[in-house]
Formats: sequence, C-alpha cells, structure tokens
Amino acid sequence: MRLLMVCLGNICRSPLAEGIFRHRAEQAGLNCVIDSAGTAAYHVGKAPDARAVQVANIRGIGIAGLRARQLRPSDADAFDQIYVMDGANLLAANQILNNPASQHSKVAKVTSLISPSSKHSGIDVPDPYYGSIQDFEAVFGLLELAADGWIRSLTDRNING
Repeated sequence: MRLLMVCLGNICRSPLAEGIFRHRAEQAGLNCVIDSAGTAAYHVGKAPDARAVQVANIRGIGIAGLRARQLRPSDADAFDQIYVMDGANLLAANQILNNPASQHSKVAKVTSLISPSSKHSGIDVPDPYYGSIQDFEAVFGLLELAADGWIRSLTDRNING
C-alpha cells in the first residue's frame, strides 16, 4: 500500500502525518510506502518545522530527515490513497492531480479515517505554522486518531475478508 500525506507547505502537518502513519504501519507489521507533499512550493527542499520535529521526537518518531516537496500530477498514479489535511488542500490536490470527479475517492481528508462517532471525524487539521508548540501537539493528536482509524480499518478488512 502506498499513501501520500498532503498539506500546504509540507513542513508541518504532512510530515507529522507521514511519520505517525509510518510508525503505526511498522508497529502493525505492514509493508507500506508513506510519503508527504505540499500543494504549494513554498518550502521545497527544506526540513520540517522545528516544532513538528520536536513534537514527533518526544514520541520516538523521527521526521528531521524528511524534505519538503510539491505535489505533482504523477502522484495520482504513484499512490493508492492521498490524504489531505483540510478542505482547501483537498481542492488544490484534485486540481494539481488533474483528478477527474470519478477518481475523487482516491483523495480524502485524513480525518475521514477517524471513527464517524468522533467529533473529530472529517474536520480540517488546523495549520499550526503560526501557532505555538501546543498547536503542534493538538495536530499530532488528531493525526494519531487518523492513523489509529486507518490501522483499525485495515485490521477489520483483513478479519472480514
């Protein structure tokens, strides 16, 4: 399985998502490729925001070696599923990917993975860039919920055939 995590600049939310999902996949013994990208080219080639690195490191997840890149049309074919952080990036990703309406199910908000009974299901993951370390902590928590939902859905699929 190949997953791509997408936010605006690829230095805050999507590298956190990449690290968290990769960590959860390894814990579950899954063989997955997980990457991240941004819909804008603001930070191409740069490392994740220091606050994102700090929040991930506290939990034993290393993301400092990641480098930002921009989403490209070829990602539509290279990945099985593309998860975006918010509604604006959902629209932008579908435009960049030249994604026809019939393929829109391949691109979804990452929070769609959170249980529908949760108040967090389907919400936008807020951009912590102009915020504090607490904002990065909150984003990490949302992305953990999404990763846990993803693992649960894979486990349910394997159990139920």
